[in-house]
Amino acid sequence: MKRKTVKTIALPSFVLAVALSALWSAQGRDAKVAYPNMAPLEQYLMADRNAEIALARSAASPAISHGAKVLVLDRNGYETAVEGKNGFVCVVERAWMSGFDSTQF
Repeated sequence: MKRKTVKTIALPSFVLAVALSALWSAQGRDAKVAYPNMAPLEQYLMADRNAEIALARSAASPAISHGAKVLVLDRNGYETAVEGKNGFVCVVERAWMSGFDSTQF
């Protein structure tokens, strides 16, 4: 009885694992073809650092953003432009931070 139960569970589980593995592998190949290279970093950088700080702060009310840490993107990644005091962070997010189902991604 136990042997039959194990076979009943093991075989469908094995088939499911093989099918999921094949789908995962196919998805990886498609992703490599669709985006062979990353866009140039210059497309994501803002020329005016003060404009980026102002844009980041505009996402919250002045009561919050006035004391918030502000991050800006430079060639080496995000860096702190303004030290914060209240535990909040203001940042201008780029398209790569969007969810996969976002139309902007």
